[in-house]
Amino acid sequence: MGSKWLKSSRLFFDQVMQETRRVVWPTQRDVVFTSIIVFIIAAMFSIFLFFVDQVVVGSLRLVL
Repeated sequence: MGSKWLKSSRLFFDQVMQETRRVVWPTQRDVVFTSIIVFIIAAMFSIFLFFVDQVVVGSLRLVL
C-alpha cells in the first residue's frame, strides 16, 4: 500500500514539474505594466467610492 502511494506521489510531482516547464512566464515589463494598471484602477475606484460615501453621508445628514 505504501509503495503505491509513493509511486503515485512521484508521478504527480513529475507531472507538475513537466507542466511548470511548459508555462510561458510573463516578462518583467509585462508584470510592471500590469501592476501599474492595477494600481491606477484601484486608485480610481477608491476615489469613486470616496465620493459615493460623501454623497450618502450628506444625504443621511439631510434626512436625519
